[in-house]
Amino acid sequence: MLQVKIFTIPITDDGRFTDELNKFLRSHKILEVQQQLSTHDNGAFWCFCIRYLPHTLTHIEAGRSGKIDYRETLNEAAFKKFSRFREIRKQLAAEDGVPAYAVFTDEELANLSQLAALDLKGLKSIKGIGDKKADRYGAKMLNIYHQTLLSASPDDDSVQP
Repeated sequence: MLQVKIFTIPITDDGRFTDELNKFLRSHKILEVQQQLSTHDNGAFWCFCIRYLPHTLTHIEAGRSGKIDYRETLNEAAFKKFSRFREIRKQLAAEDGVPAYAVFTDEELANLSQLAALDLKGLKSIKGIGDKKADRYGAKMLNIYHQTLLSASPDDDSVQP
């Protein structure tokens, strides 16, 4: 689920507000930052609107614990999507003769599985997935995933949207 947080930092900030913003940015999966300089009678300040995904692991956390167990870090529905994405990634990697991590990393798939809307725009919002990777593998992955949903029987709960 997408979250939004607003930070307001006075131009005369002694570093306290900036440190709070930087700490937040380092500890969350950031999708978008919009900034605007505003002035009024009380002075000038920067306003930052930050869109982020909650409960995602950063590279720092992953490095501390070694390998991440996504069964524990993702909720059940997201883990089902993640597992299906890994199957599709394996298929795409085999077709291109590349390692699976060259298609998408586990971290990218975990973040993808948490998006509400599974489309190319959402895919490109994930850190590590740029236009090139999205164009090469993104559309194929999403098409196969959505086809799986359409062909699954109503009683089959192994694949969730």
